[in-house]
Amino acid sequence: MSFGPGASSSRAPGDGFAYPAAGDPCPCGSGETFEGCCRPALRGTPAPTAERLMRSRYTAFVVGDDRHLAATWHPGTRPDDLDLDPAQRWTGLQILDAEAGGEDDTRGVVEFRASWRHGADRGVLHERSRFVRQSGRWWYLDGRITPS
Repeated sequence: MSFGPGASSSRAPGDGFAYPAAGDPCPCGSGETFEGCCRPALRGTPAPTAERLMRSRYTAFVVGDDRHLAATWHPGTRPDDLDLDPAQRWTGLQILDAEAGGEDDTRGVVEFRASWRHGADRGVLHERSRFVRQSGRWWYLDGRITPS
């Protein structure tokens, strides 16, 4: 599965992806610092809710963390590989709705809009993502893209 044209799945310093400092605002737009929001999830701490997992996955696209995306994608629906393009810039996340997906739930849905730019092109990805809680952690199952 490709998330933009022409990228390698290997991340290295200077690979073209921006990586925030711990005290910077989190890319997911939560209003928290990166350290207080998505950074722990990117380092392997399970997200407590489906929405928090969605936010960490968005942040993973921003910073080019294909390992986090693969590790949080349900093994039954995960693609064999991910190609992230450093020229694809994710510029904002808006959570529109969250159904269930709490700490005591086993299923959840998060609807969001994620803005992007790639060169002169700009757009918005509008998706309703499904999540499942298994083995004490949330997993991304799949999403239905809605024309915006």
